[in-house]
Amino acid sequence: MRVLIVKMSALGDIIHALPVLDYLHQVSPGIEIDWVVEEPFREILEGNPLISRLHTVRTKVWRKKPFAAATRREIGAVRRELQARDYDLVFDIQGNLKSGLVDWLSGAEKRIGFEREVLQESVNLLFTTRQVPLRRQDCHITDQYLRVVSVPFGRDFLPMRLTSDISTSPEDEETARTLLATLSDGLVFLFHYGTTWQTKFWFEEAWVDLGKRLLEHYPESTVLLSWGNEAERTAVTGIAAGIGRGARVLDRYPLKGFAALLKKVDLAVGGDTGPIHIAAAVGTPTVSLFRASDGKRSGPRGPGHVIIQAPIHCSPCFRTECDKNDRCMRTIAVDDVMRAVEKALGG
Repeated sequence: MRVLIVKMSALGDIIHALPVLDYLHQVSPGIEIDWVVEEPFREILEGNPLISRLHTVRTKVWRKKPFAAATRREIGAVRRELQARDYDLVFDIQGNLKSGLVDWLSGAEKRIGFEREVLQESVNLLFTTRQVPLRRQDCHITDQYLRVVSVPFGRDFLPMRLTSDISTSPEDEETARTLLATLSDGLVFLFHYGTTWQTKFWFEEAWVDLGKRLLEHYPESTVLLSWGNEAERTAVTGIAAGIGRGARVLDRYPLKGFAALLKKVDLAVGGDTGPIHIAAAVGTPTVSLFRASDGKRSGPRGPGHVIIQAPIHCSPCFRTECDKNDRCMRTIAVDDVMRAVEKALGG
């Protein structure tokens, strides 16, 4: 059997979808699984032994110049590549217009996706031939993805032990080992301050306080601070200075190099953001801070992972801007995060 997974973006959602690979290989040994992904996120899937072939798309570029000759050539090439694979099943776990178009380009007769209630864009219904209803217990986004892919096989995923991983190269692993060899012998914590929405941040003074407490509570430990853009680098440089000795701002890592480093730290702390989901995927304990988004829906799960949802009455609100933003972020207390760290390390 040969199947196609259509999950093109974004980083955190792709990571949440990784357990579908393990599920499909367990229920159908010998299955070939291809995956369609947006070009910026290709790296997170490259080298995964459970994926037979990656198909890269560039929908943002195509939308900017929809009638350009280069756009037509690229879409035509994707169409030929997909149809040459002659898929038995296509699983659309993206649920919007662009994924629906990929479903159609595949030429596959059987295309399975979500029902209207959970679609990002209802126009997706035009491109799937079967829509899967979710069960009440399918509240986590990973369970929703698994529900769609499990239907043709008739085997419930809930009793199964499913894993995920992100493949990294020996060179990436060696770079991570080299960095850790320069640190003290205690625990290594990674703070990821940045995120995409302003309503997902935690205030800088809290990061400083948390770092100081961890270094005091866990002697000889180190706090590494990662960043994704220049504004975040400026912020974490200030946080590191506030924490003092034992805090270090990381250089910018490629995605796979960062994943290799996350495999080796003892615990990662951050908001609802890609690096925290990467840490969870590679087996590193996490403490994740949720405010505008819902930790029950998209937070890391299992032993070693602790979610803190802002205790303000309107959380989660799923708003990217809010006049209660400052008040909301301050409802997450450093004391609560410290207790969560101890619990995660114990898990």
